[in-house]
Amino acid sequence: MLVFLLTLAGSTLLPSSAPLPLAVVAAASGLLSAVGIWDLVQTRQAIRRNYPILGHIRFFLELIRPEIRQYFLESDQERIPFSRAQRALVYQRAKDVVDKRPFGTQLDVYADDYEWINHSIAPVHIKDWNFRVRVGGPDCAQPYEMSLFNISAMSFGALSANAILALNKGAQIGGFAHDTGEGSVSRYHREHGGDLIWEIGSGYFGCRNDDGSFNPDRFAAAAGNAQVKMIEIKLSQGAKPGHGGMLPGAKVTPEIAAARGIPVGVDCISPSGHSAFSTPVQMMEFIARLRELCGGKPVGFKFCLGHPWEFFAMCKAMLKTGITPDFVVVDGGEGGTGAAPVEFSDHVGTPLQEALLLVHNTLVGLNLRPQVKLGAGGKIISAFDVARTLALGADWCNSARGFMFALGCLQAQACHTGHCPTGVTTQDPLRQRALVPADKAARVASYHRNTLEALAELTGAAGLTHPGRLGPQHIVRRVSSSEVRLVSTLLTFLKPGDLLEDRAKHPVYAMFWKMASADSFAPAL
Repeated sequence: MLVFLLTLAGSTLLPSSAPLPLAVVAAASGLLSAVGIWDLVQTRQAIRRNYPILGHIRFFLELIRPEIRQYFLESDQERIPFSRAQRALVYQRAKDVVDKRPFGTQLDVYADDYEWINHSIAPVHIKDWNFRVRVGGPDCAQPYEMSLFNISAMSFGALSANAILALNKGAQIGGFAHDTGEGSVSRYHREHGGDLIWEIGSGYFGCRNDDGSFNPDRFAAAAGNAQVKMIEIKLSQGAKPGHGGMLPGAKVTPEIAAARGIPVGVDCISPSGHSAFSTPVQMMEFIARLRELCGGKPVGFKFCLGHPWEFFAMCKAMLKTGITPDFVVVDGGEGGTGAAPVEFSDHVGTPLQEALLLVHNTLVGLNLRPQVKLGAGGKIISAFDVARTLALGADWCNSARGFMFALGCLQAQACHTGHCPTGVTTQDPLRQRALVPADKAARVASYHRNTLEALAELTGAAGLTHPGRLGPQHIVRRVSSSEVRLVSTLLTFLKPGDLLEDRAKHPVYAMFWKMASADSFAPAL
């Protein structure tokens, strides 16, 4: 009120010929007075009613708090969700600059859960870092030689056109796979010819009828493209398992509509479940049908583990039908996405370690593991992340946010707003023009290459010739300040045939295996 009275007095006494600075001061004071009066009479925010004008400072500071914390306050190792050290490692490897660190580790090696790889007194020099694993079971006519490190599922629409162009060109340069995400294969995925894993979600985008059901003819036509190397049925994802989605009609542009096979400007629904199958047996039959329609390419599924008996039911269906997927991708509950309800991000979905262990152990216990390859994803950034995941049972690893960092992502966490400052997760043409595909593609390829070169060095230091030889006996974990354990003795690992011969005594199998049925996802109580 004092500001208002002074402004009123000043404007009354101020001559028309007053110097410009005085006029500016008077105008500014008038503006502040108007804001203050509005703050006093508005009814939506209590702090502005009690503290007019000053209340705005609080909201401004709250607005820039994430940036202040990220740039000035957080420690190098504070993971929210990725630490500065993790981001810096990706940036350095993507830019092909020195990624070495002087003066020793910044980690507390005596903290609980600290992990390391035991090295060998007779290390091996590995010349070729381009590690591969063959994906394709006995019924697969066109197996795929998969890199051990690939781009995880991110759709066009969630990512910008320039981001998709850069990722696929990087994959083409480095000879690794690019998962399309459930948004199907867009023209930007096809432009550079990089290897694609076509992810098919419950919306059947790119192979659907007008009512949203699966269309086999459209699928066969699209899957026959030589660029598509594998077919991945998405059951759920780590960031929001059990949750469907909707892309508002206003965001369904002609390009997105063309890629997904949907009308322009109409709300695009992704149901929480599939309509092409409703039982585990039907799911295996659907896998066999897709494999036939696509000419014998590898077909598998991706999921985030929920109820154990549901995966056990799938495995019982494999035994009953004799049909096995060529691969399974395990998405950890720590996975990320552009937008998800907080409760789903924080408290739904099994974390990667427990999920991967259960899937790997179950397939081993049923003697199915040799023909079913395992991929894994969930906050995998460094070569040690890859090595640890392979040691727990995976055959290859996927990374989404790692490759986003390679594109220039700053972890602004504005993916869902359309205001991504680096043009990665926006459809705004002005914002995404900042991302130059040719430049970022080289960074994507460099990040992949340098990570696998580091993996080769880690593997050789352990005295091994290939990362596929890593096992839980190579990873050590500190469980207290005075005790460390090999992961092989800390976690449960089944032996071949344990489930078939009723030797699996772990409580999860003792309780849930008998509840699973090949004919239903529901538990048999």
